[in-house]
Amino acid sequence: MSRDQKFFDMYSIVIGGLVILGLAFFIVSMKMADLTQGIYVRDGAEYQAAIYERIRPLGQVYLAGEEHASLSPTVDTPAEPEPVATAMSGPQVYNSACIACHGTGIGGAPMVGDKAQWAQRIAQGADILTQHALQGFAGATGYMPEKGGRLDLSDAEIEAAVNYMVGESR
Repeated sequence: MSRDQKFFDMYSIVIGGLVILGLAFFIVSMKMADLTQGIYVRDGAEYQAAIYERIRPLGQVYLAGEEHASLSPTVDTPAEPEPVATAMSGPQVYNSACIACHGTGIGGAPMVGDKAQWAQRIAQGADILTQHALQGFAGATGYMPEKGGRLDLSDAEIEAAVNYMVGESR
């Protein structure tokens, strides 16, 4: 036997084996198709639902006056209690609001601890000082904004800050 004949015989065996293997795969795949065909049919509800889920819009547009039902469930959350605000003390109010002007004397503000600047103001009385702090005051030497510019502070907190500054400046 020649070398060419051996090659041709071996080549034929390999090609024949591949054809048989291909036919086996084809037959197995056809059998599997027959067994699983009933699972997904185009007219089946499950198949249609799967298609709808893939192509459904992400949102919807409603015109004014149209009624629409909520698609997502609503969850009732209990209302959180409002935090109880504690009043700040005189030194706390001074350090958070008043120190900007009364610590450096900006705009003619009397500096805390300077007895000469506070003497004439203290002589007017605590009621006048508190009124000027609450309502604002424009004097010859400067301007005091209403509540020192901190309108979120209560009247009692402002009064406590005035009493603290007066006490520190006597």
